[in-house]
This record gives sequence, structure tokens and C-alpha cells, in this order.
Amino acid sequence: MKAVERAKLVRSLRQESRRLRLLVLVIGFFLVTLTFVVVTKPDALLFNLNGRLSVDQAPRSLLIRQRVDAAAAAAAAASRRSPDTLAAAAEDPKVVDGDSAGVEVNANANVGGASEDEKRVLTSEPEQGKKAEEATQSELLGGEDEEGRKGLRKGHQEDKEHKVTLPTVSNYTIHEATDDSDNGKQEVVADRKADAGSQLVTDVDQSNGGDRSHQPALDNIEWDKPLCDFSNFRANVCEMRGNIRIHPSGSSVMYMEPAGSMKDEQWKIKPYPRKGDELCLSHITEVTVQSSKVAPECTKYHDVPAVIFALTGYTGNLFHDFTDVLVPLFTTASEFNGEVQFLITDMAIWWTRKYAVVFEKLTKYPLIDFNKDNEVHCFKHAILGLHAYMEFTIDPLKAPQNYSMVDFNRFMRRTYSLPRDEVTALGEVPKTKPRLLIISRQRTRMFLNLKEIVAMAEEIGYEVVVEEANVNSNVAHFAKVVNSVDVMMGVHGAGLTNCVFLPHSAILIQIVPWGALDGICRVDFGYPAEQMGLRYKHYSIGVHESSLTDQYPLDHEIFKNPLAFHKNGFEFVRQTFMDTQNVRLDCNRFRPILLEALDQLNQ
Repeated sequence: MKAVERAKLVRSLRQESRRLRLLVLVIGFFLVTLTFVVVTKPDALLFNLNGRLSVDQAPRSLLIRQRVDAAAAAAAAASRRSPDTLAAAAEDPKVVDGDSAGVEVNANANVGGASEDEKRVLTSEPEQGKKAEEATQSELLGGEDEEGRKGLRKGHQEDKEHKVTLPTVSNYTIHEATDDSDNGKQEVVADRKADAGSQLVTDVDQSNGGDRSHQPALDNIEWDKPLCDFSNFRANVCEMRGNIRIHPSGSSVMYMEPAGSMKDEQWKIKPYPRKGDELCLSHITEVTVQSSKVAPECTKYHDVPAVIFALTGYTGNLFHDFTDVLVPLFTTASEFNGEVQFLITDMAIWWTRKYAVVFEKLTKYPLIDFNKDNEVHCFKHAILGLHAYMEFTIDPLKAPQNYSMVDFNRFMRRTYSLPRDEVTALGEVPKTKPRLLIISRQRTRMFLNLKEIVAMAEEIGYEVVVEEANVNSNVAHFAKVVNSVDVMMGVHGAGLTNCVFLPHSAILIQIVPWGALDGICRVDFGYPAEQMGLRYKHYSIGVHESSLTDQYPLDHEIFKNPLAFHKNGFEFVRQTFMDTQNVRLDCNRFRPILLEALDQLNQ
């Protein structure tokens, strides 16, 4: 019996072995077939790029990109294309050129970053994708054949009969480094089909008076520079021209790559000019800039450039209002003469109202709150971040249009309609005294003997005006006061920023507190004043003029070697020498400074 059972067991094992081998063969065949399908047609497994798939339905973690053929193959294919075919492709900006079957999946990218309430569709459309494939196949089979070209022209003409031709919003021009002058202006045939049929839907763009039915051409001209420049020590700036999609709710700016492009760039930027200041930038929204071939469909078209920047940071302090935002914004946007759209991240409404007159001079369009906007904005030219250089200055060798602080000083005077562009030499207006403005402070770095200083200045021959500058000051009122004087003086602090309203050739006197602060003070106000065309005077107080003598003995290190305290960092320096120090000006020692100023006003 045992031998018989053993024989049965052997037969059973052999049968199971045959079944297992058969199963392995079936599975292997299936895997080979699946691999072949993935390699030859991967978009069939994910989603059809020729379909109008909404962003909400698209996979969130995938960036679908067209595979770029080798440069030689691309050049060969381009050389075989007929002029008519190229013209047909250029007429429709939504046609995605290249091999539609070659799709590469990048699991680290996000398709659009759209929120759930948005309904966007991918840029390619069914008929356009088919036409691109047919045109490519025809060219490969015989692009130089005359009959083939006639057939293409005929087919293209029939397609045009079913399209609605719409004018562009304006003749917006992109100045590219190219010899082809015709690239500057293009008209586009817009083929927009609604899901329910071929009805044309008009969606007025309130931001710049555009009309959704009047879609400007989004040129597929490749921006031949890197999208971003991180070389500046103070500010990172991204600039691009072409087909640009700005998607605020996704905190993204997408540069749509033309066919054959191999940019594949991705940058992350916080558009506030305090590079390296992690504490400041921790409150700034981070924006992702990337090149792509697929993005959410545009919902608003703009025929002017875009400038994106942040407001939070250190704004609220008068000095930082100017050095971090207003001066860099003037440098970046002034060249557009108001034809520019601002998108502001981390918007502070009270701040934009405070400087509303400045925004009205720089842009003709309503400000867009980047953090609360759900549209997909399309531009041909976009700048993310602001051009900034040293504190409170403009570098004319690097700035657009070679702008300088003289230009900014003139811009501020005109913005606030200030009457004096230049100081008047003494004696030209009879019985008129030179006016001296003393910027007073109420919390730190105060003048402890203000009345004595006023009396001494009036004795010399000045008409003295005393004003306090703070965050609540009315900018227009203070600007008029500053513009009316010939000399302005004050202890180092944000109030001296008002020198931007002084007439050209006026005099700024900065009182430098004790603590080896001469270098900081010159950088913050000395050099900027001179670059604005003002005459600058620098007065460093002595130990006996500092209120620190009430806190420390005269043999303390703070008086013997104040520079040693700078090793502890700026925050320590600020708390020690700025926040806890007031000034008792020695009028006899300071008197010659005011007399020198009088002599200069006589020249």
C-alpha cells in the first residue's frame, strides 16, 4: 500500500508542477504585453492628453511631460516640415508639438496644484492633437511632395471654416533676441469649444479690461535664459517671456515650454528682497517657478507684463517701506509706464492704502491679492521678485533702463505733486530765511535738549520746523513739509527716510549715536542721500553727548572699545546703542555744521 500511495503522490506533484509552469508562462506573457503597451503608448494607461480632462480629475502627484527626442532627430524632423504645415501649427497656440505618444512621468511634480472648487482643463484638445499627429505623419512620409502640401492646405482651409476668428486684445509685443522682426506681433485664431457645444462664452477680465473671447497669442518662443537669477546677494528674481501661467491658489508660476525645449527647470522663491534673513522670510509665501508642457487652462488673459512681490517682511517701518518695497518696485516696474499688473503675496491692505498714490503712478490696473485669487492668469512677460541692491539705493549699472536714485527722488516729488525740484540759493528771494527741519523722536534716540538746539539754529539765521515722523504720519502732509525746507537733520532712524521728498541739492544732516555706528549710518542714509543729488553731512556725537553715560561708568568698555560689541551681532548692537540711547547735543560743537550748511546754500 505504501508503494501505491507513493506513486500517486508523485503523479500529483508532477501535475501541480505542470500547472505552475503554465501559470508562470501566462503571467510572463501578460507582463511582456503590458510592458510593450506602456513603452509604446503610456498615455493610454494614465489619461488621454487629447481629451479635455479637468485638473480635479487629473492625478495630483504626476507631471505629464512630452518626451523630447534627441537634438539631431528633432532637427531632422524640423527640416522635413513644409512651410504650410509650420504655419498651420503656429496659428493655433494650443497645439502641443512633438511626439504625442512619447510621455514621461515625473512623480515628484504637481500638475496644477488646483483647489477642489476650480474647473480647469489641460491645454491640449482632441482635434488639435489629431491634426498635429496627422501633420507629423504626412511630413515624415513625404513633406516635400507638392500634392501632399496641397492636401494639407486644403485640410487646413476646411478646419478654418469651422473656427471662430477673434481679434487679439492688443498688439502686445515680445522683444526677443532674434532677427525675425515679425515675431513681435501676432494675431491668433482662438478655437474655444464649450462642453455643451460650440457656443462662445464671454468672460470679461476685470483686472485689465480684457475679454476672455479675445485671447492674445501666447507665443511659443523659447526664453533662452534661465528662468531665475539667484546671483544677487540681496534679492532673487525670476523673469521670463513666452507662454506663462500664474496660478496663485497653487503658489506656482509655470513657463510653458515650446516644442523641442529641454529646459526642465524648477525654482522656489520668496519674492521679498531680504535674502538670507530667515526670520523675515519665514512669514513670506514661497512660490514655485517651473517649466512645463502641461498646465491648467487660462481663465484670465493679460496683455501687459506681471510683477509679483511680497509685502509682509519688515514693512510698517518707514525705512523698510522704502528700501524693501518702494525703491525696488520703482526700479522693477517703472519702465512699463503703468502698463503692468501687480500681484502681491502676503497683502497688507492698510499698507497699500497708505501708499495708494505711489501704486497709482506705477500701475493702471487694480492690485491682485495673490493669496486670495483663484484664477489662472496668463501673461507673455512676468517678473517674480524685485530688483534690489544695497540698502535704500539703486545701482544704475545693473538696474533696468539704468535708473538711479536721482530718478527715484524725482519720481517721489512728482507722485506727491511737490512744488520744489531744486533748492533756492540764499538771497534770490528777499527776506526769506533758509528753512531747517528737525526730525524729532519720542521713544528712543531723542534729542534731550531740543529747545536749546532750536534756539541755537534760529540765532544763526534759520527758520526752524520740528516734526515727528512715525508709522501713523500722513505721508502726503509730511512730504509737503519736507519739500518746503532746505536742510533736514535728525538722529539716525527711519524718520530720515523722508529725505526722498527733499528738493535736489538740499542738505541732509545725520546725527550718529555713540557706538561705532558710522559705517551703518553711512550705508543707510549717507550714500543714498548723495546718490539722490542731496548734500550730506555726518555728525558723530561724543561720549559726553550720549545718555549712555547715565547707565555706565566712563571707564566702561562700552566707551573705551564700542566696536568690540559688534561681534555679538546686529541685534545686540541695536539693543545696546540704539534702543536705549538718547542724545544731548553739544550746541557749541554742532554749531559749525549748521554754519557750513548755510555756506553751501549760498553757493
